[in-house]
Amino acid sequence: MNVLWGVVVTVLSLLAWGGQVVSWLSPETAVRWKVMEAEDDVEPAFWADVRGEATWDGFTLWTMVVAGVLLSLDSGAWPYFGLVGGGIYLYFGGRGIMSRTAMRRQGLRIGTPENVRLGFVFSAIWAVMALITIIAAVIALAELS
Repeated sequence: MNVLWGVVVTVLSLLAWGGQVVSWLSPETAVRWKVMEAEDDVEPAFWADVRGEATWDGFTLWTMVVAGVLLSLDSGAWPYFGLVGGGIYLYFGGRGIMSRTAMRRQGLRIGTPENVRLGFVFSAIWAVMALITIIAAVIALAELS
């Protein structure tokens, strides 16, 4: 079961981290791949926020990728990365949903309806993945003592 969950965590977190790194380093490619909206299609403040978020996420979201790989390899270090990465992904998913909901309610242009829905779906998936991983990491650490 650990190997399977480790693979799931690795794949899902690679999608998030990889997408944010591409958004940070090559926004044109990210727009082509539908990872982010074109600058002309969103509010300037939203564009600036998304760009800053992508840069920061490039530095932080790797932790869950490492947790997934370590879990797949049955390494005793995985719970530590799982707790840190889980916390980051829980924030990442929750903030993505809440900030976009608030912006949309204010009538701000934050992307096409299809892409906004897709963003909500993946943000929810990452948040749920984070919660499950945090719980599993706490259980794994409790079993050590």
